Amino acid sequence: MVGIRKRGEEIRQFILDNVEHHPNDVVALTSNAFNISRQAVNKHIKRLVEQNALLVHGSTRSRRYILHPLVKWEHTYSLDNSLAEDIVWRTDIAEFVSDLPSNVIDIWHYGFTEILNNAIDHSTGNQVHIQVTKTATTTEIVIYDDGEGIFKKIQRELGLLDERHSVLELAKGKLTTDPDNHTGEGIFFSSRMFDDFAILSENVYFSHKYDEVEDWILERQRFQSGTGVFMEISNHAARTPEQIFDSFTSDNDYGFTKTVVPVRLTQYGDDKLISRSQAKRLLVRVEKFKTVVFDFDNVDTVGQAFADEIFRVFKLQHPSIDLIYLNANKSVEQMISRALTNK
Repeated sequence: MVGIRKRGEEIRQFILDNVEHHPNDVVALTSNAFNISRQAVNKHIKRLVEQNALLVHGSTRSRRYILHPLVKWEHTYSLDNSLAEDIVWRTDIAEFVSDLPSNVIDIWHYGFTEILNNAIDHSTGNQVHIQVTKTATTTEIVIYDDGEGIFKKIQRELGLLDERHSVLELAKGKLTTDPDNHTGEGIFFSSRMFDDFAILSENVYFSHKYDEVEDWILERQRFQSGTGVFMEISNHAARTPEQIFDSFTSDNDYGFTKTVVPVRLTQYGDDKLISRSQAKRLLVRVEKFKTVVFDFDNVDTVGQAFADEIFRVFKLQHPSIDLIYLNANKSVEQMISRALTNK
């Protein structure tokens, strides 16, 4: 009986883990995965529906399944001097995740308070709206403020040419427009802790997924004024905030000393990375770190001047900084090697 019960739990967990991406064919998927009949799968689905873990839409052939929200909550707060992120967490949010593993609670505590604090201190908005959606497998929190917009503010404060430059700076970490009161680490580490993390502001969309190295920057039809931040993580994720912090610490150093720079974010459309000015844009603020990893994933080619500015000129100016590159194809690696041999 114990073996049968355990197998049943495995089947139902498989359904919950896959239904979001297979709402119409999760029955067939489960049947094939466990070599059981569709009728047997439907019995497990019926049980999940009875437990309020799944919702059913449509009938017979058009039937599809979605995760049942265990929590669906939202509230709008005034962005005045009385709003404090720790109080909102303690009085309104913590109860929704209190039954989760302690490491997941710690991630939510860090990420939620950091992002809400950014809205309070930097958005210049009037209101912030918070939504919490929790299912049997994941929890999602959305924080939206009606302020200036994070990418536009960074562009204005740092004198950048384009809002998309702001995304590149966020991806490096240690970015703040208020260095006296903020370290600039909150958004960066929050984006690395969650399964899915996204920022949408104006028509620029930044996204990072935990199991992917690269960040994504997309242009969309105009969103609306303000900034929307989306955070989602599995209710049973195994990682801890400390593990994320440690992954960006150089050996024998306890500070935020290492950054991974996604070189691709320097490109716009079909632009080729060929000029020193493009390299200098990529290198902005990297002198704040002891180890800089340049990720050339999805970069087809670079010019001699671009590579030379990074791996010869910058290195000569900052000999104590370790420069590392990865995911470079043969063409890119040839240019880097040429720059390194010209030292």
